[in-house]
Amino acid sequence: MPVVKKTLVLAASGALALTALTACSSSKSSGSSGSGTPAAAGGSGTPKDVKHVSLMVGGIDKQIYLPYKLADQLGFYKKYGVDVTLSTEQDGGVGAEDAMISGQVDMAGAWYNHTIEFQMKHKAVEAIVQLSGAPGEREMCATASNVHAGADYAGKTMGVTDLGSGTDTLTQLIAAKAGVAKDKFSRTGVGAGSTAIAALKKGAISCVMTTQPTVTAIQKQNLGYSAVDLATVDGATKALGGAWPAAGVLARTDWVNSHKDETQRVVNALVDTMHWINTHTPEQIADALPAQYTNNNIITKADYVAALTQDKGQFLPDGIMPAGGPKIVLETEKLVGQADDSVKLGDTFTNEFAMNANKEEGYTVSTAPADSDG
Repeated sequence: MPVVKKTLVLAASGALALTALTACSSSKSSGSSGSGTPAAAGGSGTPKDVKHVSLMVGGIDKQIYLPYKLADQLGFYKKYGVDVTLSTEQDGGVGAEDAMISGQVDMAGAWYNHTIEFQMKHKAVEAIVQLSGAPGEREMCATASNVHAGADYAGKTMGVTDLGSGTDTLTQLIAAKAGVAKDKFSRTGVGAGSTAIAALKKGAISCVMTTQPTVTAIQKQNLGYSAVDLATVDGATKALGGAWPAAGVLARTDWVNSHKDETQRVVNALVDTMHWINTHTPEQIADALPAQYTNNNIITKADYVAALTQDKGQFLPDGIMPAGGPKIVLETEKLVGQADDSVKLGDTFTNEFAMNANKEEGYTVSTAPADSDG
């Protein structure tokens, strides 16, 4: 993807305000004031101990990425004494993972598979907490497209978020598993939400790989149907042979090694959030999010809740990278030509911080963790 200068959208105080962001580990967040009594890993802190971290999300209002903002809304970043500047990538701009690798932000709310792709480029990036065990995606196909499986992709134009994105990889994977080479169909970036819906409505694409709430909006407008379901851990296991870890927090390994305190605090907040999601209803989760995330020009709150009820199973309860997940993602990357046998999976993720967080709060870990060799 070409690097394009972009304006970041800060998610602060329940509103998305446009501003230019100079992102570094000392930047202040308008979402977490740090005015409470923070509790850092390994002991209590004071307001003077507050750490500052910037985190860009690959679409902060997407349902698959709801934990990042939910942690802010619930006050969990403040609880652990970390002031997190949340931002979101823009269509046509720099992706969250690219902003992270270039140092524009400290962390990225993005998919795990990018760590493998970065390693192939000799760049060390690791997932420090895993939020989902499935992509949360569906291949939504136009009513008259006659696409029902990967074998039907031949000769079609398939919409993805951006070329090179996780949705692009998954689209190629589904086709490859059905024996359809990527040169037998077209892929084009259509973004998400209203832009993806418009592309489907105009007939510019036959299908689009997308998430909630866009999925529900497409169904509600009778524009298309779900042809391939990768929205939950069960769905991913059926289609891909096991959990396919997707959304998590990625950071450069050198940054993690020199900022272990900040890393642990962010992971503590998100592990708390995952347990909160696991023990609360879709209605309660929706109520805790900013109103414009759940009720906007493409979806009503009732639709949002229905979508979350359907797809809540994508979220892991404890932030642990699931056993076998990294190997399945690596096989995906190899199948579409993005990786080879040289990849060292143990360098692409760590369960250290999530295990610490669960232990500190007395949580029971229910996810079987992946070994260091993946």
